[in-house]
Amino acid sequence: MITASVGNEADPAVILHGHVDVVPAEANQFQPRVEGDRLYGRGAYDMKAALAAMMLAMPAADEVPEGLRIVLGIVSDEESEEGKDRGSDFLVDSGLRGDFAITGEPTDLHVGVAAKGILAIRLGVAGRAAHGSTPWLGDNAVLRAVEMFRGLESLPFARESSELFDRPSVNLGRIWGGDALNKVPDYCAIDVDIRYLPNQSPDEILRQVKELGPASIETIFALPPIDRGIDSPWVERLIEVADSHHDGTSISIGRDGASDAVSFIRAGIPAVEFGPKGAGHHGPEEWVSISSLVAYQKTLRDYLGIGAKLADGNNDD
Repeated sequence: MITASVGNEADPAVILHGHVDVVPAEANQFQPRVEGDRLYGRGAYDMKAALAAMMLAMPAADEVPEGLRIVLGIVSDEESEEGKDRGSDFLVDSGLRGDFAITGEPTDLHVGVAAKGILAIRLGVAGRAAHGSTPWLGDNAVLRAVEMFRGLESLPFARESSELFDRPSVNLGRIWGGDALNKVPDYCAIDVDIRYLPNQSPDEILRQVKELGPASIETIFALPPIDRGIDSPWVERLIEVADSHHDGTSISIGRDGASDAVSFIRAGIPAVEFGPKGAGHHGPEEWVSISSLVAYQKTLRDYLGIGAKLADGNNDD
């Protein structure tokens, strides 16, 4: 983890936050390439390019707006499945504080004011072993686990919506089952990534899952949702400044993915997700728009220039 800051320790602070870790990829995805306005490569969009822009947006010591402190926080485990001992939590618990935090997750220059929660669970399903030549004498645990997943996708919580989200998401991320080709599997475990809406309860989701049938249920990883709205001068002004640097409107949006913004929010620090344009994060063709990086850096620089006024409660230009 790395932190850097400029400005007076006693002044209100804006935190620029990001992560350098990425999800697994093929070897060729770690060889960046440029095609037109697109920079391709694992982590380009999520979120090394945004972090680089944040670093360049940090003012020199003699350029810091009067009355404002600016902090850069970098962690290396945002993509981790660990529920405890996470880097961003550690920074906050160790005393990192500010009046507003921006984490540079990919948002296409929109301001993410809400995010789904994470409930990652492991379901263990038992079956009955038999010889592979007579599968009708056994009970295939792999097939039972897949059927349970299909039932999970159809549970009531999965069909709900909210103001900023069409639906929750349910993804079957991993599956383990069977120990021999010629044997009916008698046990199967599946890891399911549930991204639930801010108005939903993880306890209620687990209650519904338990009603699917006999299975062991283990929570692997959980993060609460973010639902803070835009009733903040910090957020409103960020949208205004972003609007001036690119075509379209930097509307407030809900983010399907989760982020470490929740680390700041739980400590009472308003936080949003805000990053450049691109696509394909966690996929085979991840890319970030180079021109949007320029707009992104300029937005951050201009925003920090008016930060002192916001800290003083003055919303006038």
